[in-house]
Amino acid sequence: MQTAQTTVDPSEVAKFEAMAAEWWNPKGKFKPLHMLNPCRLDYITQQIAGEFGRDLSQDRPFEGLRLLDIGCGGGLLSEPMARLGATVVGADAAAGNIPVAQVHAQQSGLDIDYRNVTAEALAAAGERFDVVLNMEVVEHVADPMAYMTACQQLLKPGGLMICSTINRNAKSFAVAIVGAEFVMRWLPKGTHEWSKFITPDELYDLIAKAGLEPVDRKGFVFNPISWQWSLSDRDLSVNYVTASVKPG
Repeated sequence: MQTAQTTVDPSEVAKFEAMAAEWWNPKGKFKPLHMLNPCRLDYITQQIAGEFGRDLSQDRPFEGLRLLDIGCGGGLLSEPMARLGATVVGADAAAGNIPVAQVHAQQSGLDIDYRNVTAEALAAAGERFDVVLNMEVVEHVADPMAYMTACQQLLKPGGLMICSTINRNAKSFAVAIVGAEFVMRWLPKGTHEWSKFITPDELYDLIAKAGLEPVDRKGFVFNPISWQWSLSDRDLSVNYVTASVKPG
């Protein structure tokens, strides 16, 4: 059995804890996530609706689904999932993020179960979910294989995991580190480590070895002219997202 601290990298947790109060400032340190969020939500909602036969035109299409948002931060994904009717648990290893998320959810009139806990601890406690959102986390953990195994354990049979991360190549170094951290100053310097980035094939291999079946992957592509993100079937060169299911 994995211990609760197996994949947590304390230095990575400290980075995000230091930025906790910034989560809901669309012009602050998490500006890139605010810009990316509509694109992420489009992919997530379409995948959940397709997998569980839900109609997104309904008021609360995800009613009855239990969803885990790992690395929830301030709740940028947890809140829209709750509005769509899901029963949401938001988990983060950075304790400073939790009160920020809790206060914002209360102000928004949303009932979200935020916890300062690891994926491994939740899995060991027998927690199970229909959907696991695993967004921009795997590139920050100490042991990606152990972490992905915990995510698999957290899914019910037939459950769906959405996992996004950053590709590892020369372009991602130029865009995600030099561009985002040094040129645009969207993120504090040192937020990402290029050596921890994971290629799509490597991620698919991790997912499959963990016992999940990869079913889809797409790129998140930023257009500097329209200043917007979009989904791409072909361009996975920097940011990308995958969907996988647990055999039932």
